[in-house]
Parts: sequence; C-alpha cells; structure tokens
Amino acid sequence: MQKRSLSSASRSGKSGGALVRRRALLGTVVLVALVALAGLFSYLTRDNREPSNHSSAQPTSPATTFAPASPSALPSGPSAALPSPPDTRDPIAFGKAAAVALWSYDTRAYSQPELVAALHRWLTTEGQYVDADSVERQVPSPMLWGRMADSGQFATATAAEAHFPDSFTRALQADPGAITQAYVYAVTVSGKQSIAWSGSPQGGAEDRSATLAVQCRPDRPCALVGVMPSVAP
Repeated sequence: MQKRSLSSASRSGKSGGALVRRRALLGTVVLVALVALAGLFSYLTRDNREPSNHSSAQPTSPATTFAPASPSALPSGPSAALPSPPDTRDPIAFGKAAAVALWSYDTRAYSQPELVAALHRWLTTEGQYVDADSVERQVPSPMLWGRMADSGQFATATAAEAHFPDSFTRALQADPGAITQAYVYAVTVSGKQSIAWSGSPQGGAEDRSATLAVQCRPDRPCALVGVMPSVAP
C-alpha cells in the first residue's frame, strides 16, 4: 500500500511538473512572439490602408478615436448585446475593440458564463499561442457577478488611444523575420470605463489601460491571443 501511494504521488508530481513546464513554455512562446512581432504592422498592411496611418516605428491609434462617454450616456435598460469580434486585419483597431469588450458588461442583460463564452469567440484557434485564462480573469467571478446582478450593475467602455509598445518595436529590430511565425502583435490600449447601477445612472468612471496580444495573420481576420499581466508603455 505504501509503495502504491509513493508511486501515485510520484506520478502526480510528474504530471504537475509537466503542466507547469507547459505553461511556462507557452508563456515564453507568447512573450517571444510579442517581443519580436510588434513593429511590422505598417509593412504587412501597407497595401490595405492609407500611407499616413502607422507609418512610424511606433504608430498611434487610427484617426477615428472614441470620446469617453459620460455616465449619463450609459444605457438605462437591459439592452446591451454580447460583444462580437470585428472583421478586421488591423491589430490596432482590433485591440481597441477587444479592450472595450473586456471592460464592458451588463449583469441585467446576460449571465457571467454567457459573457465568458462570447469573449472566447474573440480568441485565436491556435492553441500554441492562446491564453484563454488571461481573458477570463478580466470577467468578474460567478460569485461576484451574482452580487453585482443584485444591484443591476453594468459598465460601458471607450478606447481613446492604442499603439505598439516601444519595447516591442525596439526588439523587432533584432529579428525582423520573426513576425512571419505567429503574427502576434502587442497592442497597448488606453480608455475609460463607466460603471452604474439600476436606479443610479450617474455611477462613476475610471481610466483603464491594458496590453493585449493580438494575432493578425494576412489571410484571416485578427483574433485575441491574451491579456498581458502588466501594461507595456
């Protein structure tokens, strides 16, 4: 009995160790991709956009930006729709849309699992790159969601600016060809989230920012890879 227990513990330890190594490898792959792939957006999409957009080493957001919404502009009824990914090959535009989706919710209109399922549709289908857990962590837990739903809490968001971080653009110079492996871009988005409750439309607002990993292969629309643990300037 003791030998079997030791054997079982050994197998469990090996399994746990393999899982840790796999996660570490995945994190490394994504990080390397992000570090190497941030600056070739202008080159890859130069035939599909105006020359003035993203022409520098660190492009800023597209010309059309979103003005932060005032709390009074928040919806007063449960009419919010679940977020759907845009059909675009522009990592900047996709990053802004993804940030808005991650910062928005409406406990009056849908459940927490429904929102998680909707955000999963934004993710890349390439398992070697995707980090679904980092996206799910942006959504309130089921327990917290239930408490928020009791007061009819909801939030809207706007993305005012997005760009490729300096560190990723500089790293690209060391290995320009790396982008052709995964086509993953780092996009830092800044915006505002407005929160309110049923019966209290004034609510409050706060600035938000995040660095997203966005995959934009030339032959398909962009998809979300994950959310980085810290914001890259």
